[in-house]
Amino acid sequence: MDTQKLIIALILPLLVPCSSSSFTPIDNYLLSCGSQSNASLFNRIFIGDSTNQGSIFLSADKSISLTNQNPPPDFSTLYHSARVFTNRGSYKFSMRKNGTHLVRFHFSPFKAQGFDLKAANFSVLVGGNLVLRNFKPGKGTPLLKEFILKVESNSLEIVFRPEGDSGLGFVNAVEVFSAPDDLVIDYGTKLVGPSGVEEYKNLSSQVLETIHRINVGGVKLTPFNDTLWRIWIPDEEFLVIKDAAKPVVSTHTPNYQNGMATREIAPDNVYMTAQEMNRDHSILASRFNITWDFPVAPGGVRHLVRLHFCDIVSPALNVLYFDVYINGHSAYQDLDLSSLTFHELASPVYVDFVADSDRSGVIQISVGPSDLSGDMRMNAILNGAEIMQMVNVVDSHSHVVTRKKRLWILVGSIVGGIVLLFIIVAFLLTLQCRRKKKKKPRQRTVESVGWTPLRVFGGSSLSRMSEGTAFPSPGAYGYFGLRIPFTDIQLATNTFDRSLIIGSGGFGMVYKGVLKDNVKVAVKRGMPGSRQGLPEFQTEITILSKIRHRHLVSLVGYCEENSEMILVYEYVEKGPLKRHLYGSSRDEPLSWKQRLEICIGAARGLHYLHTGFAQGIIHRDIKSTNILLDENYVAKVADFGLSRSGPCINETHVSTGVKGSFGYLDPEYFRRQQLTDKSDVYSFGVVLFEVLCARPAVDPQLDREQVNLAEWALEWQKKGMLEHIIDPYLVGKIKQSSLKKFGEIAEKCLAEYGVDRPTMGHVLWNLEYTLQLHENEESEQEMEPELYDDANDVHGSVNVTTTIVPGNPSSNIRRESDSDNGYSDMSATQVFSQLITNEGR
Repeated sequence: MDTQKLIIALILPLLVPCSSSSFTPIDNYLLSCGSQSNASLFNRIFIGDSTNQGSIFLSADKSISLTNQNPPPDFSTLYHSARVFTNRGSYKFSMRKNGTHLVRFHFSPFKAQGFDLKAANFSVLVGGNLVLRNFKPGKGTPLLKEFILKVESNSLEIVFRPEGDSGLGFVNAVEVFSAPDDLVIDYGTKLVGPSGVEEYKNLSSQVLETIHRINVGGVKLTPFNDTLWRIWIPDEEFLVIKDAAKPVVSTHTPNYQNGMATREIAPDNVYMTAQEMNRDHSILASRFNITWDFPVAPGGVRHLVRLHFCDIVSPALNVLYFDVYINGHSAYQDLDLSSLTFHELASPVYVDFVADSDRSGVIQISVGPSDLSGDMRMNAILNGAEIMQMVNVVDSHSHVVTRKKRLWILVGSIVGGIVLLFIIVAFLLTLQCRRKKKKKPRQRTVESVGWTPLRVFGGSSLSRMSEGTAFPSPGAYGYFGLRIPFTDIQLATNTFDRSLIIGSGGFGMVYKGVLKDNVKVAVKRGMPGSRQGLPEFQTEITILSKIRHRHLVSLVGYCEENSEMILVYEYVEKGPLKRHLYGSSRDEPLSWKQRLEICIGAARGLHYLHTGFAQGIIHRDIKSTNILLDENYVAKVADFGLSRSGPCINETHVSTGVKGSFGYLDPEYFRRQQLTDKSDVYSFGVVLFEVLCARPAVDPQLDREQVNLAEWALEWQKKGMLEHIIDPYLVGKIKQSSLKKFGEIAEKCLAEYGVDRPTMGHVLWNLEYTLQLHENEESEQEMEPELYDDANDVHGSVNVTTTIVPGNPSSNIRRESDSDNGYSDMSATQVFSQLITNEGR
C-alpha cells in the first residue's frame, strides 16, 4: 500500500495541472489585516487594511495595527501583521450579489509592542450570526476558520468583540467572496438518525463551519489545485482499520458533463483518487466496511456531511453497488453511481447528509458492499468527504434580541404572578381537603420501585420514587431525598454553560456544577426529550441509591422534569484515570506507587460490588475512563449504567445480551452471553496492563499484532519480558519482584475461561502484596506466596502491611468437563477479530 501511495503522490500532480481559477466571484474581498502593504498567498493578492484602498472597509475606533518584528521564515507575509481590537470593531463590505458566500479568517498569534496575541479571547459575528464564541486561537501556528453562509442584504458586517479578562481580539487576514449558486442547494439533502432517513429542508439558510475537508485516497491538495482556493487533506489518520482500505488512482480527467458535480464542488484531484475495499488482506472477512472516524463537537451537534463519489474502479456500468452508513445508521442503501450519472463511468457526484455527532464527539462514515453485490463484484468506494458544523447562533448582545427579551420578561412576570396566585389558592384548598382524609402509610423500599417510560412532559414513576425512598445517608449533600429540582441544577451549571463541560459519555454531556450548599458536583445530562439511555438512567439510580463506598462514585441525586434525564454525582477532581496515563492531555506521569494504589482502590470498589450484597453487582463496563481520581488520587469506580445484579445463589451466571467496550470485553462472555463477576475481572486485567504500558486497550493505528493490548501484553508476559513494553517513564523505577507479581496478576485476570480467573478479593490481596514488594527494600521478599485465593472472603482485603500469610495456590487447570459445557475452541484472538468486523457488539 505504501508503494501505491507513493505513486499517487508522484504522478497525480503531473496529471492534473494547477487550477488557474476558472470561477470568478462577483464579490471578492481579500484583506491583509494590520498591514500597510499588500500580501500574497497562493497567488492571491490581499490588500492591506491600513492602505487607502483597504482602510475603507475598517470601522473601529480603537483598533491597532501590529507587526511581528521576528516572523518565522517559513510563514507567509500575510501572517507578519495583525489587526488588534481592544474594543468592539468591525469590517463592512458592500455586496453586489446576494446568495451563498464564503468567509474565511486567518489567525496566527505573536508577541509585539506589549501585546501577546496568544492570550486573546474574543467572539466573531458575521452578518449578526455569532460564528466564534470566546475564541482563543492558542498556539502561534497559522489557523484558518472557514464559514459558508447566505447573504441577503446589500452589506455584510464582520464584528470582532473582545471577551473576558484579556480584552483583546485580533485577525491576520479576512476573505469574503461569493460562491457558485449550486454550492449549497435546498433539495436532495437526507437527514440521517436513529429513526431512519428523511428529507432535510432549507439547508442554504444555515451557517456552516468547515471542520474537515478530506481527499480520500489521495494526497494533500493546496489552493493551487482548487477553484475555490480550498485545502483538502489525506484521509489516512481517520481510517479506523487501515488494512480495510486500498487507495486507487485514475489517470483520466473526470467527466463533469454527465455528473452532478462541478469543479467548484470538488476539484479534479478529489475525483481521481479513492479508497476501495481491500479484499486481498487475509485478516479481513469476506464482507466488511471501510470506516472513518472524524472528531467533531460532541453532544448531538448537527453537521452537514457531504460525500463525493466517482466510479474509477469499475470496468463497466451497473457493476458497483454499495451501502453508506453515518454514525452506524443506514444513510444510502444499494447506491448505484451509474444511475446518478446518466450511465457514464468516472462522472463525479456528491450526496449531502445531515447528521448529529455522538456524545463522544465523532461523526463516523462507513461504506460497505450491498446485498445486490455478488461475491466477485463486492466493493465500495469513497473519493472525498466534507464535514461542516451548523453554527446558526444569533448574537444575544444585539439590540433587537435585548428588546424582545425585556418584553418577554415583562409579559412573563405578569403571567407568572397570576399563575402563582392560582397555585396558592389551589394549594390551600387541597391542604384543607387532605386534612379531612386519613393518611395512608407509605412503603419505603428501593428494590420494589416499578419503572415506567418517561412521559413527554412532567414526571413518571421515577419522579415519584423519592416520595417513598430515603437517601441512604440523609442530608450528606444537603438533600434528604434523591430528587433535585431542575431549577437547582440550572443554577449549579449556569444553565448548562458549555464552558463547564468536563466530559461526555454514552448517556450524555457531563458538566461541572456547584449546588446551593457550595458542594461541587458532576452533572450528567441526557439528551433533552430523548428516551435513549432510559435503562441506563434507571439502573444508575437503582444501583447507586443502595451503595456507599469510598472507592465508588456517590450519587447525589437525579432530576426528571420537563422530559430531562439528569444524574448528579460527587465531583471527582482529577477526572478519568485514562487522562493520567497517555494521550496529549496526560498530566504529570503517575509514579509506580501511585498506579498501584489506584489499582488497589479500584479493586476494593469492585470487590465491594461483587460481595457486598446477596446477589452482588456486576459492573460490565470496567475501563480506564470509568475509574476516576479525586484530588488525592484516590480511585473511584464510576458509570453503572450497564450494571446488572449477579446470579442468585443457585445459579452460576446471568444470561444477557453482550454489553461493554471494545478491548475490555470478556471473550467467554462474548461467546456464550453468560455474565459472571469474572467478566469484570477480565476487564480489570486489561486496565492493569493499560496502567503498566500507558497505552489504549485498542489502538487501530498500530501494527496488527499490537492493536489489542491484552493479546500483545500477554505475549510479552509469557516470555518473561514484560519490562520491554512498560511506560518509558517507569523504566528503572519498578523493582523486578513487584513487576513480576503485577504481571502474574494481570495474566490470571485475562485467563481465557472465567473459572481460571481469580476473584476481585484475590486480585486485591495480591495488588497490596505487589505494593509491599515495591516498598520493601529487604531481601525477605524472595519468599513470594502463590496468588492468594480468597473465594470465601467477602469482607475485604487482608492487611499485608505487617505480616504476609501465604494463601493456597489457586488452580489454573481447565476442568475436564469444560468442552462438554458449550465452550468453543475459539481463542481470544479470534473473538477480537470478530469485534473489529462490527459483528460482536
